[in-house]
Amino acid sequence: MEDDRIVTAHLMMEDQAVEYSLRPRYLAEYIGQEQVKDNLKIYIEAAKMRREPLDHVLLYGPPGLGKTTLSNIIANELGVNLRTTSGPAIERPGDLAAILTNLQENDVLFIDEIHRLHRTVEEVLYPAMEDFALDFIIGKGPSARSVRLDLPKFTLIGATTRAGLLSAPLRDRFGVVSRLEFYNIDELAYIVSRTADILGVGIVGEASVEVARRSRGTPRIANRLLKRVRDYAQVRGDGIITDEIAHDSLERIQVDPMGLDAIDHKMLRSMIQNYRGGPVGLDTIAASIGEESQTIEDVYEPYLMQIGFLQRTPRGRVVSPLAYRHLGLPIPDNNV
Repeated sequence: MEDDRIVTAHLMMEDQAVEYSLRPRYLAEYIGQEQVKDNLKIYIEAAKMRREPLDHVLLYGPPGLGKTTLSNIIANELGVNLRTTSGPAIERPGDLAAILTNLQENDVLFIDEIHRLHRTVEEVLYPAMEDFALDFIIGKGPSARSVRLDLPKFTLIGATTRAGLLSAPLRDRFGVVSRLEFYNIDELAYIVSRTADILGVGIVGEASVEVARRSRGTPRIANRLLKRVRDYAQVRGDGIITDEIAHDSLERIQVDPMGLDAIDHKMLRSMIQNYRGGPVGLDTIAASIGEESQTIEDVYEPYLMQIGFLQRTPRGRVVSPLAYRHLGLPIPDNNV
């Protein structure tokens, strides 16, 4: 069900076709994340002055906020090659060794979903990050011996949506650790206008703000919503995205002014109508809307909690008064 949601922050097939062309290539073009951007600018400039590789970088935060984009930008700013892979794709230590030995001096290696690395692979990565070397055991039994293979100096950029799942030894080997935050409406509106310009679509008035407001603080969602609004403007309008076109098209795809979709509404209304707004156990919520508990916890809850519509308590989940007001429902006596 998550894959069908237009407001999912995870990468979808339709995103891959245009996302690369929409990505900024340098820090000066990158919108938002000002503190992260300013710090990276200093670290990159210092590394270039010393003619050394940049310290290993860990980028973490919710999906769709620009971790992959930043990795590309770092490589461009350093003027080096970028090699991209992901944690699940590196199944054996030999796979990692093949990638590392093919790097050039000062190259950037980007590992997405680094928290999903196999433990055996992770152990091989430790000396590679710390000493730029690989340790191999040749032979078996008493005749076995350890061989060290030197690697070119490189920068590892790890990206994760779940920093808490990283082991302490791996996390401690990153010199730069940066958290990406959700974007505000002004930043998203600028991104929407920039994307519309790249796509050759006219957007006027407050239409970019309307799209930004419903994008859940996430550029990937903003760009996806803009493409759907563009379709509506071409078929029902004259190709120009106006305030009215933006509002009507987003209402038709059931994304409300707070960025909630039909599944969010279903979950909140189920808790309110069946359990007086809570407390409700996670498994009970999952059964009532026909979804997996893990999906609710990882996908649906974070945004609802971020905007204050849902609260976690020791006894279960509780719908807040803010959610009642947004849905236009009376607040019960036990939830004030």
